[in-house]
Amino acid sequence: MSQEAQERIQNLIKQNKIFVFMKGTKLMPQCGFSNNVVQILNTLGVPFETFNVLDDAEIRQGIKEYSNWPTIPQVYINGEFIGGSDILIEMYQKGELQEKVEVALAS
Repeated sequence: MSQEAQERIQNLIKQNKIFVFMKGTKLMPQCGFSNNVVQILNTLGVPFETFNVLDDAEIRQGIKEYSNWPTIPQVYINGEFIGGSDILIEMYQKGELQEKVEVALAS
């Protein structure tokens, strides 16, 4: 991954308390897993931003290297990599996601 791509990824994560690298946008997810993540975050009613990896091949590949995680979507909360759709669903069902989001938004 280029230094520029790495810096772009770091800046996006740092500038937003909750950030999702996904296929599509939060208004128009373009895969079921990305849609799951958007629906969960919308259900929580929290502000979040997204990046459509379909628009940028370098970021699409770079984020996989950055997180050492092979799939998209990828969710970051307070700069910390949380995981993808399955992990978010599991955390939501256990109530862990709500707690993590509340802490992030309060900081």
